[in-house]
Amino acid sequence: MLLEGKHIGFGLTGSHCTYDAVLPQMEKLVSLGAKVTPFITYTVESTDTKFGDSLDWLRKIKEITNEPIVNSIVKAEPFGPKTPLDCMVIAPITGNSTSKFANALTDSPVLMGAKATLRNGNPVVLGISTNDALGLNGINIMRLMATKNIYFIPFGQDDPVLKPNSLVARMDSLVETVEAAIEGKQYQPVLIEKYKD
Repeated sequence: MLLEGKHIGFGLTGSHCTYDAVLPQMEKLVSLGAKVTPFITYTVESTDTKFGDSLDWLRKIKEITNEPIVNSIVKAEPFGPKTPLDCMVIAPITGNSTSKFANALTDSPVLMGAKATLRNGNPVVLGISTNDALGLNGINIMRLMATKNIYFIPFGQDDPVLKPNSLVARMDSLVETVEAAIEGKQYQPVLIEKYKD
């Protein structure tokens, strides 16, 4: 199997409403034989929302991966030269983290993991979830789409009537996107009608 024995970094940023869709994909990667190392932003680690408490999410992540959670830039740095990842996933990636990543700002463990992976010439897979994708953040998404070794989980408008600028990835396609990215290909189609799911 393509993912068996692969070391996958899995970063989560603060789009709390998508964790229910993302964690089953993390579980699927593990079931396919990948070693999954979780990376989290400070927001994920410390924010309780109507979608769940941070400690509950962290417990679930630990149960799925059985790996230490990378929760600081210092802990993320060795995943460059010392412990290279075969692929780094960021799902969900918020508009805020998308903007930072596109402009080379590395201020979280997740973005440090992505930077380290690109430095090694390995793929980074992004699962966007942002209300600003077709607004000011559009330029950042396009910049990342045009960057070598960055791939996107297929995405589309989740609510074109009430939130016309919002785009969300179809997280069910995460594993296929990772498999394609490891082979240097963008899983297609990348633009989908998310709201019709």
